[in-house]
Amino acid sequence: MALRSNLDLVNESDNFPYYADDPDKFKALGNGYYHFYLEGCGACLGYMTASVVERMPLTRHWRLDKADRRLVFQPRDDQGNPVVDLDTRSHILAGYLQDVRERRLFGVLDGWRSEQYPIYGPQRELVLSMERSATPLFGVVTYGVHMTGYVETEQGIKIWAPRRALTKPTYPGMMDNTVAGGLSTGEKPFDCLVRECDEEASLPADLVRAAAQACGTLTYFHVRDARAGGETGLCQPECQYIYDLKIPPDVIPKPGDDEAIDFQLLTVQEVRQAMAEGRFKPNCAHLLVEFFVRHGFLTPENEPDYIEIVARSHRKLEFPTP
Repeated sequence: MALRSNLDLVNESDNFPYYADDPDKFKALGNGYYHFYLEGCGACLGYMTASVVERMPLTRHWRLDKADRRLVFQPRDDQGNPVVDLDTRSHILAGYLQDVRERRLFGVLDGWRSEQYPIYGPQRELVLSMERSATPLFGVVTYGVHMTGYVETEQGIKIWAPRRALTKPTYPGMMDNTVAGGLSTGEKPFDCLVRECDEEASLPADLVRAAAQACGTLTYFHVRDARAGGETGLCQPECQYIYDLKIPPDVIPKPGDDEAIDFQLLTVQEVRQAMAEGRFKPNCAHLLVEFFVRHGFLTPENEPDYIEIVARSHRKLEFPTP
């Protein structure tokens, strides 16, 4: 098995093509997608595969423009008037997606989470909330928090890495960041981090609030493969809020829910070996590459792709963000 380089790991996470790298491939791929719009919102909110659009039931709340390759959500009230209220149009979308789920039209909806994810417009305004498991169908930007928990030892930094449960519908059995979770509508990143630290790793809230350090964001544009569960080829642009947490040696993370099998305390070399062997979930490996840059393990002297790796950790996404 060929080992992955650090740039390979970035490429696996941020795998939607760049126009500058291959204009023809970018245009061909872009022409194959439909653009998801909300009526009254001037910006494209996501990319949808043609196979998804073709299976989407078209009710009075939807308009398909095949010529311009657009699917437009146009929520209507009982009198046929446009709905402009955020909560009402999100409620209409929720009912529609629940019906689609019950008809079992898309495998990705088997992972239904009953969590609402935010979608933003061109003025950074919240324009819609959508069921988490449906977001890849529409290719909208999603948000989350990822934290690397580490311990300073006489042998150097060691990192707490969990293994994902074998029952998870996405990337079962793969290795993960110490704590990671999705950001729901109305939730602030740090509050999400504190909640996820408790739920996933049984880490005390007072430790997290006192010691967690905000370290920026990681943005990338991922195209899903079979490991993600459900349909393949779905677009998943993401923005992760990054945190580091120095964990005292006597604090041991433990699974607090069914998300992880266990936690392993690994040396930097052990983590890098597991990454090179492809044992980490792709976006988690990407985040750890960024962690190693920030902490000086990857430098211009020892990493030939240093400039591209750093740039690719902060991709400018094609869609509105807050």
